[in-house]
Amino acid sequence: MSKLPVLEPKNRIRRSRSTRWRATLLILVHVVIAAHITHWLVRGRTITPVEPSEAAALATSGVVNAGLVFFAVTIVLTAIFGRFFCGWGCHLVALQDLSRALLEKFGRKPKPLRSRLLIWVPPIAFVYAFLWPAIYRLWAGLPMPSIRFEFTTEHFWATFPGWFIGGLTFVICGFLAIYFLGAKGFCAYACPYGAIFGAAERLSPMRIRVTDACAACGHCTAVCTSNVRVHEEVRDFGMVVDSGCMKCLDCVSVCPNGALYYGFGPLPWAVKPKNSKRKARRPALSWVEEGVAAGAFVAAFFTFRGLYGEIPFLMALGLSGVLAFLVLLCAQLLTRANLSFKGWSLKRGGKLQRPALGLLAGMTLFGVFWVHSGIVRYHTYRGDAGYRTAKAWETMLLDVVSTQPLLAEEDERSIERGYESFERVRELGLIGTRGLNAKMAWQAALLERGDAVERHAELAIERGDLASDMHQLVGREAYEARDLPGALSAFEKAVAVNPDDLWARINLGVVQTESGDLQAAQATFETAQREFGDTVTLAYNLGLVAAYSGRFMDAAGPFARAVELDSRHLPARENLAGMLATMGRLEEALEHYLMAIEMSPNDAQTRLLAARVLDGLGRRDEALEQVREALRLAPGMPEAKRLEAELSGLF
Repeated sequence: MSKLPVLEPKNRIRRSRSTRWRATLLILVHVVIAAHITHWLVRGRTITPVEPSEAAALATSGVVNAGLVFFAVTIVLTAIFGRFFCGWGCHLVALQDLSRALLEKFGRKPKPLRSRLLIWVPPIAFVYAFLWPAIYRLWAGLPMPSIRFEFTTEHFWATFPGWFIGGLTFVICGFLAIYFLGAKGFCAYACPYGAIFGAAERLSPMRIRVTDACAACGHCTAVCTSNVRVHEEVRDFGMVVDSGCMKCLDCVSVCPNGALYYGFGPLPWAVKPKNSKRKARRPALSWVEEGVAAGAFVAAFFTFRGLYGEIPFLMALGLSGVLAFLVLLCAQLLTRANLSFKGWSLKRGGKLQRPALGLLAGMTLFGVFWVHSGIVRYHTYRGDAGYRTAKAWETMLLDVVSTQPLLAEEDERSIERGYESFERVRELGLIGTRGLNAKMAWQAALLERGDAVERHAELAIERGDLASDMHQLVGREAYEARDLPGALSAFEKAVAVNPDDLWARINLGVVQTESGDLQAAQATFETAQREFGDTVTLAYNLGLVAAYSGRFMDAAGPFARAVELDSRHLPARENLAGMLATMGRLEEALEHYLMAIEMSPNDAQTRLLAARVLDGLGRRDEALEQVREALRLAPGMPEAKRLEAELSGLF
């Protein structure tokens, strides 16, 4: 006796076959990511992160890396085949899908928030992350960074947060964003990459399309995890036109009549809707509610972005979206007579229910933390303004032989305000702020607070914040106090921490020179020259080492090279003239002295040296003219007085 077939209920939605394939591919994506990290851990060097966020380095520093190439190729492919990468290759989408599946297992089906204002967050975030640095440079008249290619790196994790913050980012952008904002909530209201993928999707001729077999059953919309109303779009356009469609193909797989397919056809903007009288859907939120949500998002983003130097860009976007919804929910408690959320009755007949009281209590406690964090961020913003002023003097502060810069009154006030604001951050902060002590060390150096420089620099070194720069600031303080052993130790540590820091190498060589260890200084400068190329500073210092060693013929070459690299480098030109004069090449020496006088007409010492060369060439009248000008500039110069007497025939 044969068994009777088991008939499924007529309206039952069958399981999507594409889900299993997509899950498998997303797992493989994570396996590849793990292999990439393992390769770096084992070999110490690997391909730069293949992550769209890495593309931002082009606008900020002119770097072309693997992340940029991957991002660009994916955008082009999206314009051809549609927004498939988000659905089949994004690890954050995989996290969101996993979070949604877990919620549904516990009977909590995510309901999408449909906001007309928050939908603009992703494109604004894209412009801010990938375009704004270049736009700002053009607007401010700053030079664009030169393009350089970096496809491998030893510092693979440098642009990523630590494990704790990374895990918290996944919880917020995955689970919480899904719970409060709906399936793909992070993609819809935070993801900057999704903005450009959505724009490219509009150009794609490859779309979910429909045949005449469609029975308008709505199964496609029911299974869509991208919040697309598939049945309405294929009814009105014959295709899915929503740029949020991630080509997961769940809708195609569950269609009971096989009416949906992924294929080539006309573009959406070339097709008019079949129903010309189709009514627009009633907005889920009023404009007042939209304003509340948008205001909360902006306030949250500027409060928590970079809080304590820890919260990264993507986490701040996800957290801001979640908080925008919670603030909106609290506002609705005040304006609506009846309100529920995820099966919880919050307000009934104008009366608050227990879950609502719990929500308000929790938001009040978090609100206190929010306000406190806002105060910390306010002082951080002020401190950073002073720090930016201080950073303008970075090169001078890192050059150990440069004099302490004379600050304009306005700049000094800015740095002072910044330093005081950072002190407030230290006092108010619940935890230490990453990078704070390094910034305060820079400011203290310009404000000539030696003890504070060393204190902040040591604290920064303990946390690994700009350790090479901090060792150099300590070295500079020791050098100015003429503590050459202390300066030598600090610069040796700076080189050990970051061998790629050119200024650390230069400063080490300078202190070795002044300490009398000329052989070590020459080795330091020559090694740096081989690794970093021929720079004017290295050439000049190699000339000084040779001159101090009494090797004047050897010194002339590096000084000449320094002048060739920078014709306005006055010390190099003066020293070259001196070497040439010592070697008896007086005509050449005079040429350089006269050019030095042209660059610095008020330098009495250079005029005196030029006068001696002119005297050696038998041009006594010209020599006397230079000596008298030197005495006019420096009346008390005894050497000039003696030479004037000799040239005047008084001796």
